[in-house]
Amino acid sequence: MVRTPDAGNMKGARALARLNGRMLRVFSQRTAGTLRAALPLPLRMALPQLESVLALNVGKEVQKDTLVILHACEHAAGHSPHWNHVLPQLLKRAREVDEAFLSRVGAFPVGIVIRYEELAPVRSQRIRLLYDAARKIRAAQDLDSRMRAAIQAAFSQDEIAELLYHLFALYAEETRSVSRSVRLPLMLIPLREFIAQELFKIMLRVAGPLSLEIATVASRGSRTPVAPG
Repeated sequence: MVRTPDAGNMKGARALARLNGRMLRVFSQRTAGTLRAALPLPLRMALPQLESVLALNVGKEVQKDTLVILHACEHAAGHSPHWNHVLPQLLKRAREVDEAFLSRVGAFPVGIVIRYEELAPVRSQRIRLLYDAARKIRAAQDLDSRMRAAIQAAFSQDEIAELLYHLFALYAEETRSVSRSVRLPLMLIPLREFIAQELFKIMLRVAGPLSLEIATVASRGSRTPVAPG
């Protein structure tokens, strides 16, 4: 029997979106902590701006991921529109979130320019990966089962770790693009690309262990899937 996207189904979708949001926020927090310890002392002058970007950026990325997850779960067990129709809709909605975000941060002491031509290929990959994963999880979830049981039914522990690493790595690619245009102290502007690259490398360094940690906890059925640290 094909399930319709009723209130119960979308409740599960929202639970999955909240879980995704917690994981992204932990990823951002751990990145900021590692960055603080890794940057050479002279470059730590850029930390207030970079940490502001990480904190602001993760909020809008959670919002965009939520749109993808909710859209995917509407079609988890039924007919899904062709991807060539789905992707432009989701990219359009993501850009609307970006534009609303930019209008809000205009008053902040952090200048951000979003390079859509650079982001589009990476963003498309991330949307597709998240969309397919959300559909698979929701299709595996019975009406009476918990979200963690559905994740375990849809993916093995190794598959969860691999999926999360790829999602985090694509998120790091997007963040690197944003960090390349952050307003920095005048003396650090020539080092902007170096700092962006260091941020990217640190995000990848954090992504591996965090992906394994979350996958291990999710597979064991622990109540708390991620914890800051």
